[in-house]
Formats: sequence, C-alpha cells, structure tokens
Amino acid sequence: MIRTFAEIIPFNPEGPQPLMREIAPAEAFPVEALGPLRKVVEAVQDISQAPVAIAAQSALAVASLAVQGFADVETLGSDAPCSLFCLTVAESGERKSTCDKLLLKALRDHERDGLATYRETSADHDLTHKIWTEKRKRLVTDISGDKKDKAAAAEADLRALGPEPKAPLHPNITAMDPTFEGLVKLYAIGRPALGLFSDEAGSFIGGHAMNADNRIKTMAGLSKLWDGATIDRTRAGDGVVTYTGRRLAAHLMVQPVVALPLMADPEASGQGFLARFLVTYPTSHIGTRLRRGHDPASDIAVRFFGARLRTILETPMPTGQNPQELAPVRLSLSTAARELLWRFYQATETAQGARGTLEGVKAVASKSAEQACRLAGVLTLWSNLDAPEVTGQAMACGVQLATYYLTEAQRLAEVGAVSAETDRAETLRIWLLEKWGYDDVLLREILRNGPRKLRESKALQEPLTMLIKHGWIVRLPEGAVVRGAPRKEAYLIVRTSHVL
Repeated sequence: MIRTFAEIIPFNPEGPQPLMREIAPAEAFPVEALGPLRKVVEAVQDISQAPVAIAAQSALAVASLAVQGFADVETLGSDAPCSLFCLTVAESGERKSTCDKLLLKALRDHERDGLATYRETSADHDLTHKIWTEKRKRLVTDISGDKKDKAAAAEADLRALGPEPKAPLHPNITAMDPTFEGLVKLYAIGRPALGLFSDEAGSFIGGHAMNADNRIKTMAGLSKLWDGATIDRTRAGDGVVTYTGRRLAAHLMVQPVVALPLMADPEASGQGFLARFLVTYPTSHIGTRLRRGHDPASDIAVRFFGARLRTILETPMPTGQNPQELAPVRLSLSTAARELLWRFYQATETAQGARGTLEGVKAVASKSAEQACRLAGVLTLWSNLDAPEVTGQAMACGVQLATYYLTEAQRLAEVGAVSAETDRAETLRIWLLEKWGYDDVLLREILRNGPRKLRESKALQEPLTMLIKHGWIVRLPEGAVVRGAPRKEAYLIVRTSHVL
C-alpha cells in the first residue's frame, strides 16, 4: 500500500523537468516611438498596471482601425494599407480586457449611437422599399397588358421610377468571433473599413473559423484583406460577388495556451499568416501591481484619445460613387522618411541571408519594412488625416516599432519550433496541475474531462509518455486503489510541493 509520495516518485532534487525551454524575458516596449499615442498608452498603463506592451498594442490597433480607410501609405514597392494586425499573448489576469475597454470606449459609444440611428432609418427604408416594390410590380404588369397607350405610359413611369432604394449601412465597426464568410457579409451590408477585435480570441482561434475545415480558407482570406486585395466570392446562392476597396484591422488577445499552438502551426507560418501580425508576449506584471490609485491626468489623456477617435470615426472616408468602396488617397514618404526606410530595409534584407541574424524569422523580416511604413502611416494620420506625407520623424518611430516586433519574433521563434506532440503534452500538463482537483488521475478521467484535443486514447499515449519521461506523472502499479477501487491504469501527478 502506498503511503507517501516519496515511496513511488524517483528522487530528483531538481524536481520535474520542463517540456519546453523557458522563453527569454521580453524587451521593454519602446513607448517613446509611439509619437501621438504615447500619452494615452502611458495613461492606460498607469490606470491598469498592465504591461505597457498590452496598452500599446491596443492603442495601435484602435488607431489603425480608425484611420485605415483614409489613405494607403507609400512603401519601397507598391502602396500598402494603413491596416495593422496585432496579436497580444498574455496570461489570464494581465488586464488585457481593461486596456481594450479604456481605448475602445469611444468606438463602442459611436457604435451604440449608430445602432439607434440605424434602427430609425431602417424602418423608413422598409416602408420606402415596400412602396417602390409595389409600384414597380404594378408598372411591370401594365407594360405587359393589352392596352398599348397604357403600356407606353407605364414603361415611361418605370424608367422614371429610379433605382431600388438602398438600405442604410449597418453601423457595426468591429466583429469579435466571425467566420470569414460572416465578415464578408458584414462588408456587404456595412462599412468598408472594419476591425477584428477580441480580448478573448481563444473563441476565434479555437472556433469554427479556424477549425480543420476552414483554417486555410480563413487565413488566406484575412491575409488578402491585410494586403488590401480584392475579395471574390462565388457561391451557388449568391452568385459571383466582388468586394474592392475594403480594409481590415485586427487585434487578437490570447492566452499562451491558445497562442503557442497557433505559433507552432506550420500552416499558419507557411501561409504567411502569422508574419502579417505584430506579435508581443510581454513579461507578466502579476504579483507586482501593488500601487493604489492612479494619476488623475491619466483619465484626461484617455478622454482626449476618445475625443480624437470619435472625431475620426465621424469623418467621412473617401469613397467613389459606391459608399462601400474606399478610394483612399496616397500618403507619400518624404525624402528623409524614404532614406530611413531604405537603410532599415538594407539591414533586414542582409540579415536574412545564410547564417544571418534574421535567417530564422525570414517571413517576418521580409515584411518588416512594410510594417514600418504602416506603423508610420497610422501615427501620421492619427495626428492629421490630411497630412501630405510621412515625415522622417514618423518613419523613425515606425522603424523603431518594427524593430521591436522583429526582436519579439526572434525571441518567440523557438515557440514556433515546438512539435505538435510537445504542445499536446504541455496542454495536458497544465490541465493536470491547474484544472484537475486530485493528486492522481485515471486514464478514463482524462478522456472524459481533459483537454478536448486529447479525449481519444490514441492522442493521449505520446503526451502521457512525455510527462512520465520528464517527471510530471508516475504510473501507479496495476490494481492501485484510487477513489475507492482498484484501477488498471492510473497516474500520480507530481506537483513541485511533492519534491521539496
């Protein structure tokens, strides 16, 4: 009969061994490079005590969402949208939602006011459309009648009737958990510049849009929107539909247990999907947030940011005759900006060569110069929607920010090299230590209650073997009594307190 943990756990003074190499601490976010967004980022960090990188990601994503419809920024190649895709990795409790709520408040108020107006105008449109439909139906009937004079008059009236009344645009600016088809449908009825924003993006990454059947389609579609490309849809019910002049900004906030499998996914890397994201995984502040209260000036900075955001959202975006097709102007680079960009491009391009410092992150490095332009463009337009060009100072900020994200990509590169089996073992380890309430576990209990992707005997074998090898679990002898009955297959969970 087993009486103590020491009787069955092999002695190891260092305790269980990690499955993955510990990720190096993140570098400090360069807040000085945020230009007109610096004050609000420092204010949100002061209020929330979250890592400054989280507040910065939220501010950049919101600013991009607001300005992306107004201009495309010049790059060393073709012009690029001022759309940013941000991915923020942080544990639960890092106050991701707090940062997002503070910076999105004015946008949510704008959406709410727009929805109230939309309901009123929709009611008027429904009546107008019904009258137009009935009148058209009557005129068409008269045209096909026997009386020539009446038919001729009806035809003239039909031509004078005018086009079908268009419904008002749906006021939603952001979507939290859409499929790609759902996002396209929102473009069909709403604004041409949208945002994919979620402070709990696990439901998106682990949901219908990114399941095995839809994963590649969703990643390819979102990548095209980042590029500012035309979206063509051919469906039996809808026919052929083409969407041009659309823009999408994105900010996905995820916990490591959700983000790490995505970063290790060869499809996400091979498609160039992840390379389009500005990714950060800041060092945790949990356990250090002991300051009471915050500077009242921080509230003022947040309100000032909200006022600027509201002003931009209420400014009509440039479109052609179709209000759902953007016609953004060109935001040129000044001579100084172009020179700074060229130097940055030269440095990153050279470092991607054989044995270069960026050889392991080529996909991200190859887009860094364009990301610098996008970042500089967002900062420029946030300050002035009518700015004629990106200044050297704005490009210096863009380059510094792009360099930070490139450094983050290098730091997190090893995460992407984690095998699928190691990822599954780590998922099981976290579940056993944090979710399971006993010091022992039955195989059938994991199959019934464990992580969803491990609820098959075949999928469990390798993770269990790895956890045994690294000292996180020990298989109990067959017939060991667990929860009042002898068991064929059961495991003892090794917690760090057991080996102290």
